[in-house]
Amino acid sequence: MTVLFIVSILLILIYISLLLYYFLAWKQVPVFQPATNNLQPETVISIIIPARNESENLTALLHSLSAQSYPQQLFEVIIVDDHSTDNTAAIVRNYGAPNIRLVSLKEYIDSAEINSYKKKAIEIGILQSKGTLIVTTDADCLLPKNWLQTIAAFYEKYHPAFIAAPVSIDAGSGFIEIFQALDFMTLQGITAASVHKKFHSMCNGANMAYEKNVFNEVGGFKGIDNIASGDDMLLMHKIYQRYPERVLFLLSKDAIVETAPVKTVREFFNQRIRWASKADKYDDKRIFLVLLSVYLFNVLLVILPVIGIFNNIQYSIFNIQCSVFKLWITLVIIKTIVELCFLFPVSSFFGKQRLLLIFPLMQPFHIIYTVIAGWLGKFGSYQWKERKVK
Repeated sequence: MTVLFIVSILLILIYISLLLYYFLAWKQVPVFQPATNNLQPETVISIIIPARNESENLTALLHSLSAQSYPQQLFEVIIVDDHSTDNTAAIVRNYGAPNIRLVSLKEYIDSAEINSYKKKAIEIGILQSKGTLIVTTDADCLLPKNWLQTIAAFYEKYHPAFIAAPVSIDAGSGFIEIFQALDFMTLQGITAASVHKKFHSMCNGANMAYEKNVFNEVGGFKGIDNIASGDDMLLMHKIYQRYPERVLFLLSKDAIVETAPVKTVREFFNQRIRWASKADKYDDKRIFLVLLSVYLFNVLLVILPVIGIFNNIQYSIFNIQCSVFKLWITLVIIKTIVELCFLFPVSSFFGKQRLLLIFPLMQPFHIIYTVIAGWLGKFGSYQWKERKVK
């Protein structure tokens, strides 16, 4: 029991330290305000969007792209159709915007299976592009009208090699959708904090940008193209290794990309297992240690009540009266309070403060999903876009 108590205290202290660090770092991230003078933008941007069976989402995405305030002659949109079996290609082909075009992935790869179709789609899109700045997003996203204008202004002011930018899940009324919005908002807060402090590399492929020549300079996805996921963070770290001071986070409400939540628990687990599958592939060992610490803490919170069922005798440790159940409840309460403190300023930026009212109720599911997704990400397989990936 003494060992269990010491391990518990150690892990909770690590967890508190991490969240405190992220909280202080988030407070230091400057909010980007583009210049109000009438400077003419000059950056040519290529937006690369892989799409597979996205007919339900594409029209809304294309409308938000056509409504951009950035001059249309300065940006192009390349939708890379990844072997869709619906009318994804037809929607793009018939849309009629001069700066939006379709590229078919099946024209560039043979029928042999590869492990990362998305990376290949982005790579082909970049080969077809003419912009100096590559911007990526997903086919199920909606983009605010000043999205490109804000990215371009940020790029022209700071000249970063890589830009990570904010993404928000548009929460519906269902449990799994609300949970995703909260969980994703936490990840976004950590992303902004860690990128700003150069603590470790994090980003999301739904909203990021990088210089085309830098992508080519680091060899693109070479060396990570055998990994199913990681078209965002693994690439980011390759660029970070070359240009650590030129990897920046763009914190601006005008740059927030809205992405759709998955609708079922099964889809949610498939998504999170896919994300977790790349955890041990990071060359950036700092983030691996962070993920491992968080994972072990959540494992502890799963096994403590199980131990308590068989052995909940009162113990006296360092003159503290304790039982396994009391220890478990204390740890969960501390975890919840620390996370709420971190999330308060983050939720204010994203305009989702109301979600914090139900955040404590989500704790049991959050703990369990973290343990299951982390395990299956390493040892299991998942279904994504009608493909089974190991």
